[in-house]
Amino acid sequence: MSEAPVSPEITSDDKLMVALCYVFAPIVGIIMLVMEDKKARPYIKFNAVQSIVASLAMGAVAVVISIVTLGIGGLCVPLLWLVFLYWAYLGYQGQDVKIPVVSDFIRNQGWA
Repeated sequence: MSEAPVSPEITSDDKLMVALCYVFAPIVGIIMLVMEDKKARPYIKFNAVQSIVASLAMGAVAVVISIVTLGIGGLCVPLLWLVFLYWAYLGYQGQDVKIPVVSDFIRNQGWA
C-alpha cells in the first residue's frame, strides 16, 4: 500500500497523532482537524481527513454486508478494524498511507 520514504519534516508527534487518527477513527481525526497547530501540519491533516473518509466508507460497507447476508456477515465486520490497525502502523512509521479509492478522492476534492 505504501512505499514512500520517511520525510525528515515529520516529527514523532506527527506519527503518533496519525496512528491515533486511524485507531480511533473518526473521532480523533475530527479532533485533529479542529486543533489549529495539528491542522497546519500537512501529514496530520491528510491522514486525519483520510481516516474520517475511510471510517465512513467502512461503515457503509459494513451496513451493506450486514443487509445482504441478513446479519450473518455483520459478525465479520469487526475484522475490518484490523485494516485500520495496519494503516495506523504505517502512519506511525511515517509512511504515506495510500488507501486505493479514498486517497485519490481526497486529493481530487482538495481536502488535504
